[in-house]
Amino acid sequence: MSESINLISLITEASLLVQLVMGILLLASIICWVLIFRLSARLGTAKKLDQHFENWFWSGEDLAKLYQGIQNSPDRHGLANIFYIGFSEFLRMNKKRQPKEQIIDGVERKLRVGLGRQQQALESGLAVLASIGSVSPYIGLFGTVWGIMNAFLGLSMTDQVSLSAVAPGIAEALIATAMGLFAAIPAVLAYNHFTAKAAALYDSRALFCDEMTGILQRETYESASIPTAETAIQAAQNLQSPLV
Repeated sequence: MSESINLISLITEASLLVQLVMGILLLASIICWVLIFRLSARLGTAKKLDQHFENWFWSGEDLAKLYQGIQNSPDRHGLANIFYIGFSEFLRMNKKRQPKEQIIDGVERKLRVGLGRQQQALESGLAVLASIGSVSPYIGLFGTVWGIMNAFLGLSMTDQVSLSAVAPGIAEALIATAMGLFAAIPAVLAYNHFTAKAAALYDSRALFCDEMTGILQRETYESASIPTAETAIQAAQNLQSPLV
């Protein structure tokens, strides 16, 4: 109990600049943990939704029916939204009777755009974690240098040199260093962890885009009965399959 009281007294009796440094590091630590919980929930949800959509996609469902089910859903994320963007472009270019090569190229471009946008939303907050992890130790070091400097300046004004005269200033300086590490270590670990998870999701989605492009390419080049936009949508409407 006495140790905690001494710690609090060291913080409250520290110089204004050191207290400001501690406040900044405390705020950075709070932001870090908020981002950790948000990213964990976001990436976990994205992975589950992607797995659910892939199971639906590879279940043998007709693409027009799948497209209509996603179109009726007010909230599209991840692979579902990427598929919707790519297949919408396929229907649009097919309606205009574009050459087969241009249809596939257009679908690939749209899939890349959709993939990039989904990845940007998925990785939102990682840059802040990286900044906290790289900057916090230097902010804590600045508070340490300032505290030690004040401790030696105060020591120069005393007639008798003793450990008790310099110890409080050095202690408050070390607290600033500890707070900098307390903010930086979780931020760096979380950044590495979530970067790896986001990269794995990106690779999985990119592979899906390649597979979807291959499916549309086979249908475009090998099938003589490629549906137009009107017939595809009409067929999907008749099937009436809501998104689950």
